[in-house]
Amino acid sequence: MTVPLTYLEFHALFLLVPILGLGWLAARREGAWWGPGPLSGLAVVVVLAVVYTTPWDNLLIAEGVWGYAEGAVVATIWHAPLEEYLFFLLQPILTACWLFQWPHVPERSLAIPHRHRLGGIVGGLAVAGVGWLLLGTSSTYYLGAILLWAGPILAIQWGFGCTALWDARRTVAVGVAVPTLYLWLADRIALGLGIWHVSETHTTGYALLGLPLEEAVFFLATNGFVVQCLVLYLWLLERRDELPTLSLERVRTRTRAVTRHVR
Repeated sequence: MTVPLTYLEFHALFLLVPILGLGWLAARREGAWWGPGPLSGLAVVVVLAVVYTTPWDNLLIAEGVWGYAEGAVVATIWHAPLEEYLFFLLQPILTACWLFQWPHVPERSLAIPHRHRLGGIVGGLAVAGVGWLLLGTSSTYYLGAILLWAGPILAIQWGFGCTALWDARRTVAVGVAVPTLYLWLADRIALGLGIWHVSETHTTGYALLGLPLEEAVFFLATNGFVVQCLVLYLWLLERRDELPTLSLERVRTRTRAVTRHVR
């Protein structure tokens, strides 16, 4: 069967065009995020996305969770098509270029309360735990794989700066919501065109206007990763002068604890 749009053409139309437009706006618009700080953060996000997503993605393709129409892809590396790896690069860039239009760095010290960090870590691990439980049933396998994969990243991000993310919640919400809605629409179109398909065996059967629940959760999670990582990265850059002071304070706290124990 010949598809009306290949996976590579999908990238050009739905990802590359808005990236060029949003990137042009961010570079020219006064007040937008641009320059070494935001762009270095984007580079970090892209590298992490490729490294962390590649084995997970290939495993699910090998399990038959989703597949591609004949003639829709150029070539396959491992189990995933070349265009899939390209997607790992383009989605973070698209989401970042949108986020750069709405700059806001939390005005909070890096020294957030320990209970906040612990709560963030526990929250992320709880997501992973739910994912682990859902892996045991074939109909919830894809959803479980997403949550199990997402949980550790959320634990790291929330544990590092959940309080700062809450301070920047409006920026985070807008930064996540718009690319997520857009990619939901693009994914629904791709599924309708038959560029790729999702297994009925490994999904719950619930859908949002024809978009499988699992696909919706995936784009929500991945855009959340990108936005939270960039906000936290720029927050860290903005407050990096505090790092020597925080390190010294930790040493003093440990020294006092050891002294009390010896006494």
